[in-house]
Amino acid sequence: MKKLKFGIIGCGGIANGKHMPAYKALGDEVELCAFCDIIEERAVKANADYAGGKGKVFVDYRDLLKEPLDAVCVCTPNCSHSEITVAALDAGKNVICEKPMAMDYKEAVAMLDAQKRSGKLLTIGYQNRYRPEVQYMKAEADKGVFGDIYFARAKAIRRRAVPTWGVFLDEEKQGGGPLIDIGTHALDLTLYAMNNYKPKYAVGTTYHKLNNQRETGNAWGDWDPDKFTVEDSAFGFVVMEDGATISLDASWALNHDTPGEAQTMLCGTKAGANIYKDGKLRINGVNNGRQYITEPDFGVGGVAFFDGAAASPADTEARTFVNAIRGKGKLTVLPEQAAVVTRILEAIYESAKTGKPVYFEEK
Repeated sequence: MKKLKFGIIGCGGIANGKHMPAYKALGDEVELCAFCDIIEERAVKANADYAGGKGKVFVDYRDLLKEPLDAVCVCTPNCSHSEITVAALDAGKNVICEKPMAMDYKEAVAMLDAQKRSGKLLTIGYQNRYRPEVQYMKAEADKGVFGDIYFARAKAIRRRAVPTWGVFLDEEKQGGGPLIDIGTHALDLTLYAMNNYKPKYAVGTTYHKLNNQRETGNAWGDWDPDKFTVEDSAFGFVVMEDGATISLDASWALNHDTPGEAQTMLCGTKAGANIYKDGKLRINGVNNGRQYITEPDFGVGGVAFFDGAAASPADTEARTFVNAIRGKGKLTVLPEQAAVVTRILEAIYESAKTGKPVYFEEK
């Protein structure tokens, strides 16, 4: 079987923490052979670590895209997701781009247009979809176990875990703070389970209440208030065309005693579900006139497991993308879905600035 040649654009934290290890773990199926970063030393190190120094190193992604590659991973700051992805698709590469898809909906649409004209695959790095409890919940939702899901809550709350490295605190490069960084995962999970991608309007608020504090007790050391230009918390309320409502809570720093990320709660006419931070899924309802709560066991077994050992969401994401390129399976994260996530996040930010609801019109 011919190896797929992959290039990495952006050799920072997410590339080293997720993408490069996952594709290297696929062994003979994938060859990581091109590495690009505006800080050349990062690309050189990635080449040494994941290609034994045999790959090529670049500081300009345009030069990397001239290589005969099957796919690229876009792992750069949010501000360049759209630009690089469009260029990669137009260069004939399949693309997996890190979340969020783009800074705003206009950029996301440009990516969708590039995908259509290129005929190549485009997917977005919402790896939480591959968690076993999420896949189980999604399967139950698709079977109609929950009935009409008319209320959901997406939660991405940290007590004191503000990322103080890279450009996370830079609004110009990231487009926002916890809402676009971790709130995006919780919203994606919720829309995915509901299979509802038709928002009607959104209302939102953002806060800069704690980002001017010092002696913060932050997990990664005190942040610099002068550089903390994004919100520390954001909250949104979304009404869908069918009347369903979704509340979204996102924060890096909140006086809250039960934090948790990439969590969701679904409430339907037949049953409900809660995903908790420890990976537990609880389904509740009424059966034979009695209330019940069930909690599936994800210890062993299931499609994401082999010999009793779970595949990580990152590994499953990589496998899914490779299989789709080879024509052996379909993408789990469709770019059209990710574009709706970006559209809602943009609306929440806009509502927070104007103090008014933002209505979604057909575009």
